[in-house]
Amino acid sequence: MTPLDYTGYDTRLAGYALVRDEHGRILLSRWVEGHKPTWTCPGGGIEFGEQVVDGIRRELREETGCIVEVGRLLDVRTFEIPAEQRIRHAKRPMRAIQVFHTAAVTGGELRFETDGSSDMAGWFAPDEIRQMPHVSTVDHLLALAGLDA
Repeated sequence: MTPLDYTGYDTRLAGYALVRDEHGRILLSRWVEGHKPTWTCPGGGIEFGEQVVDGIRRELREETGCIVEVGRLLDVRTFEIPAEQRIRHAKRPMRAIQVFHTAAVTGGELRFETDGSSDMAGWFAPDEIRQMPHVSTVDHLLALAGLDA
């Protein structure tokens, strides 16, 4: 088997966290960079040279105000986004690599991000989440938690 050639692709590494509270609610943030605001998993792009768990901690702090301890690895998922379907117009398709970990809040205070890719954050029960506009990454996270519909 020959390796796949992704030289004509952009690549984005992102880290996300499944964070639950004592009531079983899940922490989400509302993403505002797409076509319309929609709920997503807290997390996002890992900076060049940054460890994935450090990026998850940074992203959760930026998006939610929460300080977290990153736990076990849940999954790594990859997929392709054709150039014409990317949020920002691009000439090349993107290969997305998403890393999912558990995390627990150890400090901070829930607040909304300002001047970022999200504008709200909150705790939601799985039944609430299913009724909210959300990205497919949230469905994947629910499945990882054993909460898929």
